[in-house]
Amino acid sequence: MEPPGETRPCPRGHLLDLPWEDILVPHILCHLPLQQLLSLQRVSKPFQTLIQLYLANMRCFDSSQVGPHLPKTAFCNLLKDNEVLQQLALQNCSDWLTDKELLPVIGQNHHLQQIQLSSCLQLSRHALVAISLSCPHVRSLSLAHCEWVDSLSLRSLADHCKGLESLDLTACRQLKDEAICYLAQKCSRLKSLSLAVNANVGDTAVEEIAKCCPELEHLDLTGCLRVKNESIRVLAEYCTKLRSLKVKHCHKVAESSLSILRGRGVELDVELPLQRALVLLQDGVGFAPFINLQI
Repeated sequence: MEPPGETRPCPRGHLLDLPWEDILVPHILCHLPLQQLLSLQRVSKPFQTLIQLYLANMRCFDSSQVGPHLPKTAFCNLLKDNEVLQQLALQNCSDWLTDKELLPVIGQNHHLQQIQLSSCLQLSRHALVAISLSCPHVRSLSLAHCEWVDSLSLRSLADHCKGLESLDLTACRQLKDEAICYLAQKCSRLKSLSLAVNANVGDTAVEEIAKCCPELEHLDLTGCLRVKNESIRVLAEYCTKLRSLKVKHCHKVAESSLSILRGRGVELDVELPLQRALVLLQDGVGFAPFINLQI
């Protein structure tokens, strides 16, 4: 019998006593940074088993959570048992990521919807072909500054991933109008597309995008030197849902074609000619005269 005024201490449970698949994995471990999870593996063998279970059921992987220099062996070990990834972010991994590390992950994860491979310079066209064959449900794909993307691999993507909604092809300089036209014809659900920093892209591609992608909301043509007023007018005619257009450094695009979009409230990255002149004047003389811009 307990002495008067004293209570028996409650037995303290261990974290690992909680149900792993019902509680720890979906409701607790998912809130910890990946770097901390990897540290937990070193606590004990049961913790190592728990973390491996979590990694095998992880829906999102972002290499930036692990650190700037992720060893390729660590990457392979982290995802070797995972077949349920929906988001994969590996941007700026050019110092270690090659086809050898990426292709097995792509090949066993058929539910990927978002893939980020910006500036992964050591990959090859085989990576994009693998994505097109293994990930038919991909909705968002970033390949910015991946100059290994060519017309054949892009055609494969267009043939197999027709549900694409967002695609970043910034500085993919191998691509020309013909490949972009094929993409537009096959991927009519595109809402966001970047073709920036590609001097090969011209009016033919932009007009095909306008006619084939009625859902388009964001288009980046920054530095596409061959784009002219004609295609911008077609864009304004067909893409009624357009919300933003970037045409900075497109020297053949003038206000005469942009004014229609500007009047609809489309966000543009170039100022009105008069406003631009006032800014230059103010920079030069230190003040700008009052001018009624509503005239």
